[in-house]
Amino acid sequence: MRNIALIDITHYYRNKKVFSGLSLQIPSGKLTCLLGASGSGKTTVLKLIAGLEVAHSGKVVLGGETLTEGKDLRVPPHQRGVGYIFQDLALWPHMKVWENIAFGLQVKKVTDYRQKVMTMAEKLQIGHLLEKYPGELSGGQQQLAAIARSLVLEPKVLLLDEPLANLDVKLKKKVIAQVLEAKSAQGLTLLYVSHDHREAFSIADRILVLREGQLAAAGSPEELRKAPNDYLQDFIEL
Repeated sequence: MRNIALIDITHYYRNKKVFSGLSLQIPSGKLTCLLGASGSGKTTVLKLIAGLEVAHSGKVVLGGETLTEGKDLRVPPHQRGVGYIFQDLALWPHMKVWENIAFGLQVKKVTDYRQKVMTMAEKLQIGHLLEKYPGELSGGQQQLAAIARSLVLEPKVLLLDEPLANLDVKLKKKVIAQVLEAKSAQGLTLLYVSHDHREAFSIADRILVLREGQLAAAGSPEELRKAPNDYLQDFIEL
């Protein structure tokens, strides 16, 4: 099981409270979209799951294992099996595409890393780009390279922080299709951050709506369409 739970999370940035008693459930093997306006706490949720930040109180649990409890970091980030695709992608500009994809495998001293890179690149239809540098790729190709770099490590969970925000509609559809295919093939648990309600309602199995650090609504797209709360009515056109 790769379900994720944030339980009674309280977190501050300096003197500003981000969360106060926030609890979320992200089901295993599904694509859950974390939807909310800028500043609602979406990226902070991802960082807490990935271990890039530690909450002041509360628990983060993955597959029944407690990752953090309060400020007690029980499982370090590199042992969580969590992939993270940042909005700016963070591809190494001086490395070719294959080197970017292979980097994590080489760190882990995986001996057949070249074959794994080739297999993943072919799955995402970027095998012809392996000898290019990130600066030579289109926006969509860069997105696919970043996704390949995460998926090749066979994570339990993949976190995506508005990775398609700067793509046109056609490229978004292509990249989303590849992500959904990977979810099915690898049984991934996906947590996808977005501020675009149309995107969330079109791709998600489940939607969590954040408003000012609080959970405003949760459910499938169908459930939220049938019974929107006041916040959803203000935030989106259903």
